Amino acid sequence: MRRNIQAVLLLSVAILLLLMGCEGKGRPTKDERDTSPKDISLDNKVVTLTFWRNSGNKAENYAYESLILEFMEKHPNIRIDMMPFPYADYDTKLRTAVATGNPPDIMAIDAPSLASYAQAGALMPLTEHYRTDGNLHDIPTSTMEGYTYRNDIYLAPLTESSIAMFYNIKMFEKAGLSLPSSDPNEAWTWEQVLEAATKINDPDEGVYGIDPAQGFQNAGATAYFKYPIIWQFGGDVMNEEGTSARGALDSPETKQALTFYSELFTKHKVAAFEYPLDAFPNRKLGITIDGTWTLAHIAENYPEFKLGVDFGVAPLPKGTRQAVANGSWALGISAKTEFANEAWTFVNWMTSYEGLMIYSRITGDIPVRYSVAKQFEKLNEYPLNIFVVQNQKYGRPRPITPIFPQMAEAVKDLFEDVTLQQRNVDDAVEEAIIRIDKAYVDSQRLSLQ
Repeated sequence: MRRNIQAVLLLSVAILLLLMGCEGKGRPTKDERDTSPKDISLDNKVVTLTFWRNSGNKAENYAYESLILEFMEKHPNIRIDMMPFPYADYDTKLRTAVATGNPPDIMAIDAPSLASYAQAGALMPLTEHYRTDGNLHDIPTSTMEGYTYRNDIYLAPLTESSIAMFYNIKMFEKAGLSLPSSDPNEAWTWEQVLEAATKINDPDEGVYGIDPAQGFQNAGATAYFKYPIIWQFGGDVMNEEGTSARGALDSPETKQALTFYSELFTKHKVAAFEYPLDAFPNRKLGITIDGTWTLAHIAENYPEFKLGVDFGVAPLPKGTRQAVANGSWALGISAKTEFANEAWTFVNWMTSYEGLMIYSRITGDIPVRYSVAKQFEKLNEYPLNIFVVQNQKYGRPRPITPIFPQMAEAVKDLFEDVTLQQRNVDDAVEEAIIRIDKAYVDSQRLSLQ
């Protein structure tokens, strides 16, 4: 009876995929087929693994359910007991479970949280597993850097999200501007963007030149949208070890980035402190930095605002180099699990070629594996190819540090201080460094107690 139900569910997945029109480009090559993990030998005993994750949207939830169903068909000796939790509660529940010594066998963790879990000894290193049958060659090195702490890999990634520059074609044409290149490797400089924003800007008509980083949001959004600006100018937020902001946040390049950003609002006045709701599709904003999700939002809510006619997409601007933040939710294995090999079998299959083909077909997300991304025509065509190539070639992990929340909050406040409060950049940076470095020292002191 169970197999009949599973067959019906799998058939439903197939029907959904056809309706979504997300067919692959063709059969994978032998090298691509080899990215699926090798099965391990299990005895007849059924092992049950607990798996915690944050509850996502309908497509994400359906993808996980479908993958688990298929995995258990392939591995009848392993049962996956998945427990999704509301996003707002998830991290607190997971940290509590870890602290009380009762964590799940497998857990979903957001990339910026990696270091705190790894430092606490909560995660099993995956380095040797990846070297043996994780097919590391199929994932960008910069992507895996975001899941590595002190030379060990701790998380297995599934997908990426990314941001790019959206621009109003008709505003550009009216201002006599050339359109930006759609080539992911030919980004405009920030100076070119400033020139365009200045010509488009028309405060009397309620038209703004640019929203450079989705306004002033929470610390997480700051990290995703504003750190790339620092990197693009050649600066950084913390040292490579993730122990101090000294020498990085106070570098001339970082201060140049902060100054440029703040002057978009204060000197050039091409950016606003507040924007009307959906200013870009409502034709009140010439340029905005936004993510892949915006394409679906515009198509669903503003169908008359058409890609290629009313707006276009270009790679993120650059200073001295191109850069975009990478890293998303990934799967880790508890250091306390009694079933390490079985847990790796599950995690490796979920993040393999086969698993990611299923996941990406259902969700439409950008897969981390080169081999999977190649199989979807839409990901290799404009505009989605911009997001894909940027992540593969110019992606950078957000600072890998056990004090990421405290650091992110300090950097958020730094951007607000130099822009909203118009504080002296040197003073604001020094204050942020003191906060960040103190947070790290305090965290080490607590870990020794």
